Amino acid sequence: MTDYSDLIKPDTGQAARSIHLVDSKTFDNWLKDQSERRRAAVAAQKFAGKGYELAILPDEKPDIWSVVIGVANVNSLSSWCLAKAAEALPEGTYRIEHHQPGPAMFGWLTAQYRFERYRRPDSRTGPRILLTNEVGKIEETVRLAQATALVRDLVNTPTADMGPSDLQAATEATAKEFHAKITVTRGDDLETGYPMIHAVGRAAGKDFAPRLIEMTWGNAKNPKIAIVGKGVCFDSGGLDIKPSSGMRLMKKDMGGAAHALALARLVMAARLPVHLHLLIPAVENAIGGNAFRPGDILTSRNGLTVEIGNTDAEGRLVLADALTKAGEDSPELILDFATLTGAARAALGPDIPALFANDDDLAQALLKEGDEIDDPVWRLPLWAAYADMLKSDIADINNAAENGFAGATTAALFLQKFVPEGTKWAHFDTFAWRPVAKPGRPKGGEALGLRAAWAMLANRYGGG
Repeated sequence: MTDYSDLIKPDTGQAARSIHLVDSKTFDNWLKDQSERRRAAVAAQKFAGKGYELAILPDEKPDIWSVVIGVANVNSLSSWCLAKAAEALPEGTYRIEHHQPGPAMFGWLTAQYRFERYRRPDSRTGPRILLTNEVGKIEETVRLAQATALVRDLVNTPTADMGPSDLQAATEATAKEFHAKITVTRGDDLETGYPMIHAVGRAAGKDFAPRLIEMTWGNAKNPKIAIVGKGVCFDSGGLDIKPSSGMRLMKKDMGGAAHALALARLVMAARLPVHLHLLIPAVENAIGGNAFRPGDILTSRNGLTVEIGNTDAEGRLVLADALTKAGEDSPELILDFATLTGAARAALGPDIPALFANDDDLAQALLKEGDEIDDPVWRLPLWAAYADMLKSDIADINNAAENGFAGATTAALFLQKFVPEGTKWAHFDTFAWRPVAKPGRPKGGEALGLRAAWAMLANRYGGG
């Protein structure tokens, strides 16, 4: 996991190159105050003070130079306004003149993320270090950047190296670091206790055998919270096989598990006063002679029978058994993350997770936090009338709506069947992937909704 701890440092007056910030309103006045040499340099670089633009400013001495960066609003920086500069500037130490970076520290860090596990070492630019007087914000920002990098690393790793056992190893490493307890259920115990997790994963090879990974941490007297993440390490679609184009990115189908583990890490690193229960159902939805079939009836952990309308709607099956287990400990709050439906992406695109919640105050808190920290989510309805779309003639419920309407909502309604009544619950249908790079956000695995969820927890339980 990327270490960002040396990329943001307290400003103690050490040597650093200056960064000047301008926006469309302040650019002209700023330019008037510059030397003729600097104005010429700005013109040569076609710098106009627009967002993400950057120009190098010469000084009288050739080895002394500074930077001007265009932002949307110099008095209200976003998470991403310095990210392109952090990607493009030469290595070195930088200080913003007359401003503090505030939220832009986060994008400064995430812009320097690299996934190089499978690449030969190259001569990339060294670290770009940013100075700040907001010393109290450094530790939290570094933790958020590291959690984001963890999601990216896990999602970017191909399934051959990120199967169920590898998810288990990543969880065990986190548990060891924070002195948490790990429990892994597999084999006969999984088949008996978590029959739908077992059914989805049973066709995989023995090295990719299904399991439920659990981690507990914190004082049992504290409020109980559960975090659940869909860990489908590869999804072929099962016997309802996906086309090859649909399988291309299915290494990312464990993105929910990556989010859940990263959020658990944030909880433990901040020593949030909660009793945490992390649950990751880890499987590969493979094809084989013993694969579960369309038309099969599965009996879930909570006793509901499920008719399989589509084997490619497997994520909700493994989540259902995990949600049932989470509810058995009577938590006051359950959060789950899943790369669950293409319908959510059709509705909201790749950048915005669909949020479903059974409590308006919880939903509002998540929406508010997401908007404030540039990690938006969008609430979709748990429209109860659509539950009829999941009716089965021969079982308690079908795992897929036959007509294909409201796919994200019907998937959430399916999950709600396995959440204890009275327990506050939020479900993030996230993409966990960025198809096109943006400043501070490279193409590939991505944390979407993670910071919004963390901010809600920190404010709710006294850590922020």
